[in-house]
Amino acid sequence: MPRKTEGERRRSDPYYKAAKKQGYRSRSAYKIKQMAKNNKILQGVDVVLELCSAPGGWTQVLRELDNTLRIVAIDLDAMQSVQGVHFIQGSILDDDVIKKAEDLTGGAFDLVLSDCSPKVSGQWELDVVRQLELAERTFKIGQRVLGPNGKALAKVFQGKGFQDFIKNIKEMFNTVKLIKPPASRKSSAEIYLLATGPRKEQAIEENKDI
Repeated sequence: MPRKTEGERRRSDPYYKAAKKQGYRSRSAYKIKQMAKNNKILQGVDVVLELCSAPGGWTQVLRELDNTLRIVAIDLDAMQSVQGVHFIQGSILDDDVIKKAEDLTGGAFDLVLSDCSPKVSGQWELDVVRQLELAERTFKIGQRVLGPNGKALAKVFQGKGFQDFIKNIKEMFNTVKLIKPPASRKSSAEIYLLATGPRKEQAIEENKDI
């Protein structure tokens, strides 16, 4: 039996169909919707920094779930506006871009979100490395901008280096939890990591010295 093409897989995907019907810009909108419900990600959250936000599926859901949230979204690509969301076009790897986001909120965020994916090269191990680099950048930004009870959520790929990555994030945050929302394809290596309570870099170095 011939394998389905990407287009055929999409057309038979219930989340893809639902996103089209409900006006979401991506099927991944359901991932954040499910995680927000099942893991209370938005509880105690007033200000959100969303990384790699385009095309805006997650942004739409955030605004839908709580229209009082202050949201700053960043992406290298342009993104169609979402009402009440401040969008910055630029690279999340650029500290000046992150500084622009901080300036908009006085430097304080309660939640950092990232559904970042690298441009797929076709070489699985290389793609995993690039994905983990984007996720690590997310958590480092979280260390920088979050308060003591802040949360950071990022997509990661399970592959070579994954366990070392988890160990590293456990040193950076007080609690770490892995989440696989129902909308994430079972066959996909992606999983989401929710980290709470950032430890500032100085505190991490002091603990290493003990």
